[in-house]
Amino acid sequence: MKQPFVTRFAVSAYMVLFFVFLLGPLLVMAVSAFNTPDYPQVWPIEGLTFQWFRELATDREMLQGLRTSVVIGVFVVLLAVPLGLAGAIVMTQVFRTSRSFYYFVIVAPVLTPGIVIGISTVVFWRDFSGLLGLRNLIYSGSVLTVLAQSSFIASYCMLIIMARLQRFDTALEEAALDLGASYSQSFRDVLLPFLRPALASSAMLAFLSSFENYNATTFAILSDKTMTTVLAGRVRLGSSPTISALATVIVGLTIIAALVFEIVKRRKQRKTLWREKMAFEAEAAELSAQH
Repeated sequence: MKQPFVTRFAVSAYMVLFFVFLLGPLLVMAVSAFNTPDYPQVWPIEGLTFQWFRELATDREMLQGLRTSVVIGVFVVLLAVPLGLAGAIVMTQVFRTSRSFYYFVIVAPVLTPGIVIGISTVVFWRDFSGLLGLRNLIYSGSVLTVLAQSSFIASYCMLIIMARLQRFDTALEEAALDLGASYSQSFRDVLLPFLRPALASSAMLAFLSSFENYNATTFAILSDKTMTTVLAGRVRLGSSPTISALATVIVGLTIIAALVFEIVKRRKQRKTLWREKMAFEAEAAELSAQH
């Protein structure tokens, strides 16, 4: 048996096993969402039905948890992304001897178990909000969950923004300042446009991390409910095809969003290439006219 054939066979087998391991559970849930038994079942297929999707659409507890998760995710983005941006900028300004300690302090929440973050958030803001006289405003499940999640999701955002910021040419800011721009104008018109891809990526990561978080949420949410806490309570009582239907909807929306993003990205790339081509042809025509 020739070596190239063995290599191709091993690589093909690995790829098949990899995708089965990665996509197999999603495929099982998608099939069980359309099967008629009232317990998630892939085989035998007793019949095709949309009953579980209809039950999902009328499940008030699940829909309320979904709305709460979306609202919390939006506020986490609004809080975590600016904190991550500020942390990344400060990281580039502190003295080199202090950067290691600063980096450790900023990244420490990522290394802290979610249970600890959830409990400590509740204990801290219960007492601190009482001292401020804002307990009715701050000491609620949704607000505490936003604070708990933002404390470590902001670190993820900072790491993403730092990776982009390391490629920033500070000479651009210096040139803007030399031309009369203020520091705020340089930040708004020079730095922020450069960081726009990193800000968008960190916002998406922050929302998804908030949406699926359970460990910190289950302790900070108090009497409120998010989609993850509702699902956890349902699974304790036994799985249901309604959960498979919800997973199928989420996976479908994720795939559609990814396809739309890829289509928009490719259209922008084609427009950029077309503009570069037109500029090159105009420059070539101008040079030929001069000669």
